[in-house]
Amino acid sequence: MISALWMVFGYSMCFAPGNAFIGNPLTHFLLKGVGAAPDPNYAATIPSQTFMLFQMMFAIITPALISGAVAERIKFKAYVMFMLIWTVVIYFPLCHMVWGKGGYFNWASYGCKIPVLDFAGGTVVHISSGVSALVFALMIGKRDGFPHEPMVPHNVVLSLIGTGLLWVGWFGFNAGSALNAGSLATSAFAATHFSAAAAALSWAFLEWKLKGKPSVLGAASGMVAGLATITPASGFVSIPGAFCIGLVAGMVCYASVTKIKSV
Repeated sequence: MISALWMVFGYSMCFAPGNAFIGNPLTHFLLKGVGAAPDPNYAATIPSQTFMLFQMMFAIITPALISGAVAERIKFKAYVMFMLIWTVVIYFPLCHMVWGKGGYFNWASYGCKIPVLDFAGGTVVHISSGVSALVFALMIGKRDGFPHEPMVPHNVVLSLIGTGLLWVGWFGFNAGSALNAGSLATSAFAATHFSAAAAALSWAFLEWKLKGKPSVLGAASGMVAGLATITPASGFVSIPGAFCIGLVAGMVCYASVTKIKSV
């Protein structure tokens, strides 16, 4: 569904010329003018169509991140409608504001009102989906039995496999956001990896210290925390800085799911 929206008018709303809040949906309607020629406004080293496909990946994954907050608790039809409306009303304008030329939050834009440094989606992807998931969960209410009944994953092995796939795939998000195979991509790649490693260690250590033993699920959760936290800064920080960000991410997220979540 998101791929269809992206092709028809989504890419245009995000990256076509417009105002500070939204691009003109008709400029690249049905991907008109998006071909082999590079777009110097966004990616001078690769075809515009390659950039379009890369950005489509972010558009697809962002509404999917919200699903965990409401999985099996709403009708499928309702979630389909929500995803369509949310993507058009929230994601496309926010993407243009942060990454679009002339966007309200775009650091590189002349006359930018509120500059935001978001290398690979911390604002556009994680904050938008995270806040929306929280609001969605608050609107629906707690799951039956929460927090009195344990709700552990049904298959820890699959959870770990999924985390490994995420860790490898995250290099595509972060390093790929450099839009070329140069030093910036390498720096983002390294920052991403060491942040994930640090967060896995800090989460597992806290679990070991407070519960008597670490767990595979805890380490995997720490990995994801480190990956998500470093994303907006991956192209801007050093390796030691990324490692420190990961350490803090693991500790904060561990406290959030063990203490704050049950309040």
